[in-house]
Amino acid sequence: MDASRPIGVFDSGIGGLTVVRALMERLPLESIVYFGDTARVPYGIKSVATIEHFTAQIVDYLLAQRVKMLIVACNTMAAVAAEVVKARAGDVPVLDVIEAGAMAAVAGAQGRGVGVIGTPTTINSNAYAHRMHCLDPGLRVYSQACPLFVPLVEEGWLEHPVTRLTAQEYLRPVLAEEVGSLVLGCTHYPLLKPLLKEVAGDGVRLVDSAITTAELAAARLQALGLARSGSAAAHYRYVVTDVPLRFQTIGERFLGRSLGVVERIEW
Repeated sequence: MDASRPIGVFDSGIGGLTVVRALMERLPLESIVYFGDTARVPYGIKSVATIEHFTAQIVDYLLAQRVKMLIVACNTMAAVAAEVVKARAGDVPVLDVIEAGAMAAVAGAQGRGVGVIGTPTTINSNAYAHRMHCLDPGLRVYSQACPLFVPLVEEGWLEHPVTRLTAQEYLRPVLAEEVGSLVLGCTHYPLLKPLLKEVAGDGVRLVDSAITTAELAAARLQALGLARSGSAAAHYRYVVTDVPLRFQTIGERFLGRSLGVVERIEW
C-alpha cells in the first residue's frame, strides 16, 4: 500500500475533530480525510442496526478515497459497529478511540481503579470496561454517563460555573472510588480537560482518547511501514453531510485552527 495515501477519520458529527487535531500534532506529515455525518447526528439515540448501516456507508465512502488507515473517532460507532468497520475494511488497518483509550488506561492503572466518563450510549454499551477487562481481568472500572457535557462544550461553556458544578456532580461517585485514572470516553471531552483536571485533582491521571488514538496510529503506521516521509505538505479534507449554522465556529474550536473549505456530500 502507498504510504502517501491519507488517513481516513470519521465520526457521527463534529467531535472527532479533536482526534484530527491530535493526529496533526503527532503526525504532521500525514494527510487526513475527515468525515462527519452532521446531517444524521446524534447516533446515540438510534438503533444498533441503523448505526451499523450508517457506519458501513461512511466506511465505503472513505475506502473509495483510497485511505491507508481507518480511525473510528466516534465512541458510539466504536462501541456498537467496530466489527462492521473491520469486515468492510479488508486489508486497510482499523483503529478506534475505545481501543486506544482502554489500552492507555490499563497500561497506566498501576493497581488502582479506572474511571470512565462518556455519553449514556457509550457507558450503557460497557465497551470501555469490556476492552479493559480483556486486557486486565482484575481491573476495577467505574463508569459514569455525563449527558450534559456535549451540549455544554458545543455552547462553548468550557470554564462556565454551570459546567464546573455539573462536572463536580458527575465525577463525585467516580472519585469516591479513589480511581487513579479517568478516561475521557467522548471526543467532546478533551475541550473540558483543564476543568476536569481541576475537579479530579492531581492524584488522578486523565486519559485523553484523542491523544492516545494519535499515539496508537503513529505506532501502527510505523509497524506496518505506512508512515509518510519526505517534505511534501500534508493535505486535509473535511467532508460532511450537512453544514449546520454553527458548524464552522464549533469545528474550529475543536480543531484549534481554521477549517478552510468544508465539502458537503449528499447520499
